[in-house]
Amino acid sequence: MSTQYTVAASVQAEESGAVGLAVASLPVSFGPAPAGETAAISAIDGAPGWTSEAIKAIDGGASGIVVINPAPENTAALRDAAEAAGTAVVLDQRWASNPGLVPAEDAVRSLAGRAAMLDTVATAAAGTDPERLLTEHLAAVVRITGQLDGLRVVRRGAHGYTVSGRLANGAPVSLHGVLSNSRPAGVDLRLYTDDGGVSVVVPEPLAAWPAEIRATGQQGELLLPTLYESAHRTTWRRLKEHLDAGTFPSDLAGFARLTESLAHLS
Repeated sequence: MSTQYTVAASVQAEESGAVGLAVASLPVSFGPAPAGETAAISAIDGAPGWTSEAIKAIDGGASGIVVINPAPENTAALRDAAEAAGTAVVLDQRWASNPGLVPAEDAVRSLAGRAAMLDTVATAAAGTDPERLLTEHLAAVVRITGQLDGLRVVRRGAHGYTVSGRLANGAPVSLHGVLSNSRPAGVDLRLYTDDGGVSVVVPEPLAAWPAEIRATGQQGELLLPTLYESAHRTTWRRLKEHLDAGTFPSDLAGFARLTESLAHLS
């Protein structure tokens, strides 16, 4: 019989991560904690200071933690605390947690040696913190491509940014951030090869709008299978799998690499 885990979420986490909606869609796996009882799972917002909040939750007995849209922070102390307590920590990232990025990763990396250029644009509402957008943008890109080399800020301002870099084979990479209300929020990634490439469009995680992945080559254009599940719901399902199996997610280790890349941007 499947174990049901109780959940408690901060107001900020609920507002930014649709926690209640995602949990309600998995009623066999998760449910609210009875009055007066400590919840097994703690959902916290990823605003600056989230690692300290997560450590407090671990000290309070949480067996699992979900962090919504984490800001760049040193995760070393949190990793140590989670390993010592046997707590599973997963990161619910705005675009990087979309389930469509799994087939996108396979499609892009299968062409990595023939890549000629990678161009990607992330759009968010006007007034969004561009540094936060860059974190969410880069997280989605490296989830698909792997680590990028030579990252450098070309332009940075109140309305967006341009960052350049290189793929493993030396092909140029450009990341553009656009803060505007005139186009829908999301990430658009285009990998070009000598005879085609891969396009990836990742929407906001507010509903089960699917990512769209198209691979083009000598055989023509192929639309990869569509996955109708939100990034939020995917994150919670993944946490349940780790809790049931007694395994530790690699989210914090991957986020540490991302934070290091952002810290070295010049």
